[in-house]
Amino acid sequence: MKLSQFRYKEPEELFAQYPAPNRDDARMMVVNRQTGSIEHKYVRDLVEYFSEGDCMILNDTAVFPSRLYGNKEKTGAQIEVFLLRELDPESKLWDVLVDPARKIRIGNKLYFGEDDSLVAEVIDNTTSRGRTLRFLFDGTSEEFRHMLLDLGETPLPKYIDRPVEPEDRERYQTIYASKVGAVAAPTGGLHLSKQLMKRLEIGGVNFAYLTLHLGLGAFRPVEVEDLTKHKMDSEECIIPQSAVDVVNESRLAKRRVCAVDTSVLRAIESSVSTDGLLKTYEGWTNKFIFPPYDFSVANSLLTNFHRSESTLFMMVSAFTGLDLMHEAYKEAIKEKYRFLSYGDAMLIL
Repeated sequence: MKLSQFRYKEPEELFAQYPAPNRDDARMMVVNRQTGSIEHKYVRDLVEYFSEGDCMILNDTAVFPSRLYGNKEKTGAQIEVFLLRELDPESKLWDVLVDPARKIRIGNKLYFGEDDSLVAEVIDNTTSRGRTLRFLFDGTSEEFRHMLLDLGETPLPKYIDRPVEPEDRERYQTIYASKVGAVAAPTGGLHLSKQLMKRLEIGGVNFAYLTLHLGLGAFRPVEVEDLTKHKMDSEECIIPQSAVDVVNESRLAKRRVCAVDTSVLRAIESSVSTDGLLKTYEGWTNKFIFPPYDFSVANSLLTNFHRSESTLFMMVSAFTGLDLMHEAYKEAIKEKYRFLSYGDAMLIL
């Protein structure tokens, strides 16, 4: 497959700047892979499509406020630092992205907080924008973590063209987020409210929880036309026995198994037995899914509307079929669905 096959004209005017007032009030396009039919519903209508014995797999990762603003020593120039990954809790080493990066060199010190209460030293260049920082902090790891939480900003995507608001700390987080470690939200799950999950539970739907800490790799532009040459960044993935038991029970009973968010789809396809059942896993995955691809575990998917030529659009196209996905996106643009992280939902059956 070629990159250009996943191109469509992005409706930037439909890029959602805010979520729906209530999570399950978002619109939901329902795409049937067998018939090719497209329905227009709301997320609260999920209860119409799931019943007793079905399973929904959820990613319980939690987003931490990973965007910091600081100043460079001597010049005082403002620097944006995006925390990507903690390398060593003891020595407080982090992989980060810096912007602007041109003048951030090894040995530079960066100051954060109104009273410069936190200092970091650049100790390595990793990519054109990537750096490794050592934070110079004498307190405990817990005190350091609290300081980052206080100083950090919710990492909303850059296309959201407004200041980050205090409410975004809750809005850009699923209601079941519990394992801190992501720098982007599993946005397919942002639509689930407590009331909706309770209604699904009353209807006999089971929930399985796994963890995949989203980095920025899934959102990094693909820069090669031949997709076999693209390499995904690795992300930490944990699939516990409790999730395996719930999922495989529904699989063996030939019930509906729904991956809530593309991150879940990537996680479960990273740990499958030869007979198509989910296995426990703890490690890293850099699995890149694009058509053609035979999925083993999930037979339905709840996701958002993704960017042109993105790895996420490729994954949903693999799940649905490329032609049907292009048709669905044309319909979404015509019907003015809201796109991307804070946008509307698509249920693929």
